[in-house]
Amino acid sequence: MPLRMDAALPSIEGGTEWFNSEAIKNADLKGHPVLIHFWAISCGICKESLPEINEWLTKYGDRGLKIVSVHMPRQESDTKMEDVVAAIKDYEVKQPCVVDNWHEITDGFENKYVPAFYLFDEEGKMRQFNAGEKAVKLVEPAIEKVLTAYKEKKEAAKA
Repeated sequence: MPLRMDAALPSIEGGTEWFNSEAIKNADLKGHPVLIHFWAISCGICKESLPEINEWLTKYGDRGLKIVSVHMPRQESDTKMEDVVAAIKDYEVKQPCVVDNWHEITDGFENKYVPAFYLFDEEGKMRQFNAGEKAVKLVEPAIEKVLTAYKEKKEAAKA
């Protein structure tokens, strides 16, 4: 069973290797809305969604959203680092991406799906979970909602 709404952001430490960033810890994400995206190189839907995630990074990054992708192998062939590196290059993955060959991060999220999207607010509470073929379309409205609430809280704090 995946995480429940309001669950705290599980640890994103323990991956095999990081790309596009130094290793990120939960403390690095504190105070920001966060989208954790699980994918695998053997998943066609995952690869199709990677360009859209790049768009979100551009569209929402300036508004405070942090995106971290977790490559979660579904089968033995998914653990070949050279294939993961090639996919990251071919699909121009821009966000920090951790390879989770030992499923340490995956198990912390109790995740069984790819693609899967876990959206957390700036307090680290889960606000949305979507997985599967239509997940990429369902999560974007939730991103907008979380970022609107984030902006309102920041403005209220200034007042």
